[in-house]
Amino acid sequence: MSADGPAGPVEPEESPNAAPVPPGAALFALFNEIGIIEQLSRNRFQRVMPDGMQISHFSVLNHFVRVREEASPVQLARAFQVSKPSMTNTLQRLEAAGYVAIRPDPRDGRAKRVTITPAGRAARDAAIAALIPQMGWLAERIPPERLLSILPVLQELRALLDAARDGDPDGGGPG
Repeated sequence: MSADGPAGPVEPEESPNAAPVPPGAALFALFNEIGIIEQLSRNRFQRVMPDGMQISHFSVLNHFVRVREEASPVQLARAFQVSKPSMTNTLQRLEAAGYVAIRPDPRDGRAKRVTITPAGRAARDAAIAALIPQMGWLAERIPPERLLSILPVLQELRALLDAARDGDPDGGGPG
């Protein structure tokens, strides 16, 4: 794992005679770093959120921009692994701010469909714009090309975990 020393990034030392790393230890080290990065970045991000927006609000808006389709509150709760009442609360706040539209499902009058509004997309974009100056110093230490080089593995990891979330045997998770 890289760490910052007094003169900048510190690269991990590699020994040509190093013993193989057990898969469990590698996974723990990876998830430990991801958890710490998530905590540090979440704290920094929350401080620059516009208009009292919470990370949970931003996450839902970002989800809609990423997947480009509407969803039911139940689907969103499942995607975020939160309870339906928790997601309903988040969606009500987003609707009150004009960031999402909630309408009856035309196939099932009891169900709802949720979509992002242009104001929601603008709020998501404003949140990202507010974050960039706070994180720009990282690009001075770690070139964007290097950051982009780790994305494929992280995206593969996310896809596998996402597929395994509900016990999907094709996701490689518990079945």
